[in-house]
Amino acid sequence: MQTNVDQSVRSALRAGRLALRQAAQAAPGALTGYALLALGQAVVPVAAAWLTKLLLDGITTGRARVDPMPVVVALVVVGLLAGAVPHLSAYFRDQLERATGLRAQDQLYAAVERFKGLARFEEPEFQDRLRLAQTAAGVTSSSMVSDLLSVVATTVTVLSFVLSLLVVSPVMCVLVVLAAVPVVLAEVAMARRRARTTWGLGPVERREFFYSGLLASVQAAKEIRLFGAGPFLRGRMLRERRTANAVRRRQDVIELRLQGLLALLAAGVTGAALVWSVRQAYAGQLSVGDLTLFLATVAGVQGGLVSLALSLARANEQLILFGHYLAVVTAGPDLPESAAPVPVPRLRHGIEFRDVWFRYSEDHDWILRGVSLFVPAGATVGLVGRNGAGKSTLVKLLCRFYDPVRGAILWDGVDLRHLDVQELRGRISSVFQDFMHYDLSATDNIAFGDVRAAEDPALVRRAASTAGIHDDLVALPRGYDTLLTRLFKIEGERDDPDTGVLLSGGQWQRVALARAFVRQVRDVMILDEPSAGLDPLAEHEVSRSLRRYRSGATSVVISHRLNTLRDADLIVVLGDGVVAESGDHETLLARGGSYAELFRTQARGYAEERGAVQAG
Repeated sequence: MQTNVDQSVRSALRAGRLALRQAAQAAPGALTGYALLALGQAVVPVAAAWLTKLLLDGITTGRARVDPMPVVVALVVVGLLAGAVPHLSAYFRDQLERATGLRAQDQLYAAVERFKGLARFEEPEFQDRLRLAQTAAGVTSSSMVSDLLSVVATTVTVLSFVLSLLVVSPVMCVLVVLAAVPVVLAEVAMARRRARTTWGLGPVERREFFYSGLLASVQAAKEIRLFGAGPFLRGRMLRERRTANAVRRRQDVIELRLQGLLALLAAGVTGAALVWSVRQAYAGQLSVGDLTLFLATVAGVQGGLVSLALSLARANEQLILFGHYLAVVTAGPDLPESAAPVPVPRLRHGIEFRDVWFRYSEDHDWILRGVSLFVPAGATVGLVGRNGAGKSTLVKLLCRFYDPVRGAILWDGVDLRHLDVQELRGRISSVFQDFMHYDLSATDNIAFGDVRAAEDPALVRRAASTAGIHDDLVALPRGYDTLLTRLFKIEGERDDPDTGVLLSGGQWQRVALARAFVRQVRDVMILDEPSAGLDPLAEHEVSRSLRRYRSGATSVVISHRLNTLRDADLIVVLGDGVVAESGDHETLLARGGSYAELFRTQARGYAEERGAVQAG
């Protein structure tokens, strides 16, 4: 138990040091100014209490012949400081929060960018941690620095009041301090409980965000309205919200009861101190100034300790949240990295999948069960198989989004794990089946294939022409600068149709192809259902463009439309996680296996469609 406590304390101290270092690096001037003002604000109430005591004693004890103006002037200065310091402190705090938040956000997403694979993004626990880290980067990192400085400043105030109270009555000083100890411990304990609750509710809130996102999603709007699924999704969303509310309500009740007991304790101590001080004053043991100072110090110690407890609680809660930020920022690589990565040469021989086994986690079934195949350099290889056969998984492994659990993938004889992953991906271009629709301009959507292309309009237009989307984009209200979304329309432009448009599914498919083409010719071209969503004529045009574009490059093509694979040099049929058969189109037809069955089934379907059209 003690070990856990020590570890928790060390973690908190480390997080605190890192937060302060981050603030010092982001805005050293603002941090210094804020810290000095916080300390100045800490001594103002103590100075005011002592100056008031001196003034009252000078008036009531016959020492009025002593000029009171220096004390009055000092009180006026303290009053001015009390009024001005909070505003100056707020100014420096805001500057610090902005600079620190910017730096923390940059470091967080730089760390996320360093994750080369996809596995972490598919882990629910990591998603919860990342969501909390995003909150910490935006607010918590700067708030924690503010809370830590508040703890220091409040400690100075409390110690000053304690020393002042000690001068008046050591016994009452001890009683007041001891009475405040439970408050401090209780607030810290409640802060820890709140942080644990926030972490524990991660899955619940993630599901709530998922359902609310679907209800507001443009992509899901058609099906939700057609199928009348809105009430169902709203019910699911509200159920998760009610679950979270119930947990937080139970916590609120516990805190309310505890804080009520602590408030009664504080009121009892204050009442006892008031009775004692008044009796002492009537007995002549305390002067009017002493009485004023005593009452101010009792209130100051109690209020200061409560404020210190709240600051400690907030700082502790922020430290726990900041821990999630640190966990992401300091996380090690998600894919093993070679200490001396081998430069990635131009593909000359080919890519070999050697006895590749893969599953997404130990809780999942094997997707690939010992796949071995060779993709010759310059050849076009088609991957065929039923849904779930492992086709898309193979190309993800080729891009090294994951590593095989067993076996290896070799680039001209070198294991991909020994290559520089960014160099490897720089030699690959692809169109994935689940390509992205970016809520950006047409130029940006295409230039994402090679961000340098954003400064080369001619290259973007050539890629669009190759994909067959150039004429459509030129015809948009603002041409290639037109936003392919209506998400960012501002209030004054809501009735202006030129501020954003929505493309059809087929048009988006061609934009995704242009995104791949803008990378120009790479060693390997991956095409995962490149003509999905296109009509037969468009499919023919795209296939012709693709053949022309990938001429001389190594191509891996996944398609359920087997007619598009007839000219492939090699067709590999996957089934049950293994290579069921392979060969060119004619060889596989002659063999009469699963490929031949799939091809003839599709051919009959096309023939029946043509017959129906002619009959109509």
